[in-house]
Amino acid sequence: MLDHTTYETYIRILKNELVPALGCTEPIAIALAAAKAREVLGEMPEKITVHCSGNIIKNAKSVIVPTTGNMKGIDTSAVLGAVAGDPALGLEVLSKVDQEALEKTRALLAQGLCTTELLDTTARLHILMEMEGGGHTALAEIRDEHTNLIRLEKDGTLLFRKEEERAEEEKQDDSHLDALNLADILTFADTVEMEDVRPMLERQVTYNLRIAREGITHAYGGRVGSTLMRHYGEDVRIRARAMAAAGSDARMGGCVLPVVINSGSGNQGITCSVPIAVYARHLEVEEETMYRALVVSNLVALLQKRGIGRLSAFCGAVCAACGSGAGITYLHGGDYETIGRTITNTLANVSGIVCDGAKGSCAAKIAASVDAAILGHEMSMDGNTFGAGEGLVKEDVEDTIANIGTMAAEGMKETDSVILKLMIAQEAGC
Repeated sequence: MLDHTTYETYIRILKNELVPALGCTEPIAIALAAAKAREVLGEMPEKITVHCSGNIIKNAKSVIVPTTGNMKGIDTSAVLGAVAGDPALGLEVLSKVDQEALEKTRALLAQGLCTTELLDTTARLHILMEMEGGGHTALAEIRDEHTNLIRLEKDGTLLFRKEEERAEEEKQDDSHLDALNLADILTFADTVEMEDVRPMLERQVTYNLRIAREGITHAYGGRVGSTLMRHYGEDVRIRARAMAAAGSDARMGGCVLPVVINSGSGNQGITCSVPIAVYARHLEVEEETMYRALVVSNLVALLQKRGIGRLSAFCGAVCAACGSGAGITYLHGGDYETIGRTITNTLANVSGIVCDGAKGSCAAKIAASVDAAILGHEMSMDGNTFGAGEGLVKEDVEDTIANIGTMAAEGMKETDSVILKLMIAQEAGC
């Protein structure tokens, strides 16, 4: 059994992470900052300047903004947030957008209302929203987490600052993630009281399967999910990949259905949950067993993010797929050693996938990562694993995860910078 403090910490991590979001979370964070700045300004702005960290630009420039049909870009997110965003709704800030708001947004975009600038910051997730209108100015700042508003100003006067509180909260959040380890995750999954986790996990399955079905049955993006189903068949291995990819097809394609996220990402939330639900149905396990496997999947994904951070050049689908592979092995009765081998096998395979922004091809990366996780699971169930010293693999799974985290957080800094430079040059037509 876990001690009470660790148990409560794991519950708190799940409650903080498994929350609903409408659309890709980076454009949504921009819309949220804009909605908050517009609220402070008290009127429609005549000028908007969005200062964004490189990773925000990378993840927001190419994805369709939800509720818009086919509109993309940072400027779309900012203007729509100012026109129709409800800041009280957090990551569902755009859920009240109507056709009139879209028409007004298009008109304002045509007037060149909004400009974007690269923000000089050490934070990977950082948005500084500035607005002018009616002789007044307003500023809203979000940093480190998608809903973490840390500053509001009007006419240069500070209305709100969260610096001290934010620093303390970050310290606490880091300590929460530091409490994660595979052995305790599995003990927690085996022993957690269902009433403590069922509501959030039930919502995750309901929301994320719904958007997966939407992506399978309608034309979004590259239709990766439906392509897999059409050409590869109905095997559970294909359905698990296809349904997860289809959820991303729809989400990156502007679908207005919300998802339950993991690590601040809807794609990662889908990848953590949908393959588990598909396998649980195939294996005809009890609902409670599925929920316990979802606990494993979500927490294993977060265990890896501890060393990487929320935004980086390392594709988060890999972390999430490792989680789903671990959960699938749990559904098959796997123990610590078996689940550890699944994680190791997955990381040894696809840890080189890079994040080059949020867009339609994320669905293909999810499909590839889940495929690797399923292969890793089946190798492990047969007693097979990649050995210590093969690449970044270590004898202990925790050390392998730490190696991958160091490679992603430190080794891929320059990769991230080069990706951003290439994307900005492409945007400028260079």
